[in-house]
Amino acid sequence: MSDLFSSAGLDKSGNRPLADRLRPSKISEVVGQEHLIGENGILSRMLRSGSLGSLIFWGPPGTGKTTIARLLANETDLDFEQISAIFSGVSDLKKCFEAARARRLTGRGTLLFVDEIHRFNRAQLDSFLPVMEDGTITLVGATTENPSFELNAALLSRAHVLVFQSLDEEALDGLLARAEEEMEKPLPLDQEARLSLIRMADGDGRSALTLAEDVWRTAGDGEIFDTERLTDIVQRRAPIYDKTKDGHYNLISALHKSVRGSDPDAALYWMGRMLDGGEDPMFIARRLIRMAVEDIGLADPNALVQANAAKDAFHMLGSPEGELALAQACVYLATAPKSNGVYVAYKSSRRAAQENGSLVPPKHILNAPTKLMKDMGYNEGYQYDHDAPDGFSGQDYFPEKMGRQTFYDPPERGFERDLRKRLAYWERLRRERNGSS
Repeated sequence: MSDLFSSAGLDKSGNRPLADRLRPSKISEVVGQEHLIGENGILSRMLRSGSLGSLIFWGPPGTGKTTIARLLANETDLDFEQISAIFSGVSDLKKCFEAARARRLTGRGTLLFVDEIHRFNRAQLDSFLPVMEDGTITLVGATTENPSFELNAALLSRAHVLVFQSLDEEALDGLLARAEEEMEKPLPLDQEARLSLIRMADGDGRSALTLAEDVWRTAGDGEIFDTERLTDIVQRRAPIYDKTKDGHYNLISALHKSVRGSDPDAALYWMGRMLDGGEDPMFIARRLIRMAVEDIGLADPNALVQANAAKDAFHMLGSPEGELALAQACVYLATAPKSNGVYVAYKSSRRAAQENGSLVPPKHILNAPTKLMKDMGYNEGYQYDHDAPDGFSGQDYFPEKMGRQTFYDPPERGFERDLRKRLAYWERLRRERNGSS
């Protein structure tokens, strides 16, 4: 199997990092991105057509974004120039554009690779537009953040966004095999530890090779590490998770939908991923409360009690003991009967309030503390429900000009099955006492 990196023509001195020594020399040697560079991949099609447009590479670290950009320049005979948005400003961009214009006068094109392009501000991103439009540069920007949120619409309209995928276990294992060829010795790990290292890399090829280098540096002659020893040596690589970016929103979405889908095992997994990535447990507690009222509601009124109790328990116990309370609430919510009846009713009632303006309540339910108000008919005809048969008068409480509305339609699930029967009973009494069939 070909790998992300190829060892052809490499410096064997060992002074360069292993990941750099194993960079691919041809685009066909990159793995893990077959959807882009395979036979029918979009980059392969562009190369066959001889026309390469501006591109935005979006994906996690260590998936080959920089490598592919460099190889694209080689295969399209463009001069490759690289800058980082972290260290570059407007003056650096002007120098790049001026150099590209000078090359263009000699018939040479420029592929400008911008790493971490999302770090540029709007004005800096706008400066790319004219040189992209007139062909001075072919822009290839790389970002680990969602371009929809981090890049402006004008730039996105002039570039094609390509999504890079994390490397799977097979691709990462292939990288380690190529590293073993380069190092001319096997990686001193037993099979379980090798798999653990692959999982520690978390889809990042560069990280896998860096971890492997640490193992080689540490192991003595004939020493083979197991998983426990490996963990002691390299420590555990933190999962790719930024509490303010895509990882944050993607994982909370996965947790919420797992709870809504009544899958406690998946819900616990996603909650564990968030906690393992350093998420604030109180953020998770707040989201569990939201799930309790949005997706369970009155199908199980105790869901909100459980979610609030978990929040209070975490406040009392702290981490890590309090996280068990969050886990308990998570399982309770996932296994509770589901209903969005109250959620839908609330949204419908808000919409009706906005659409019908400032309608006044019917006079019979208005208090009349003064003689004038009594003379105007306030409170006239009001029936005190506790004095009515079954504690239910059947009066109408909507504005007269609006007419009676139905917002809450509980499903036949959980406690709301009883509420549905209760509402149907009251509706029957209302019709009887108001003389309607």
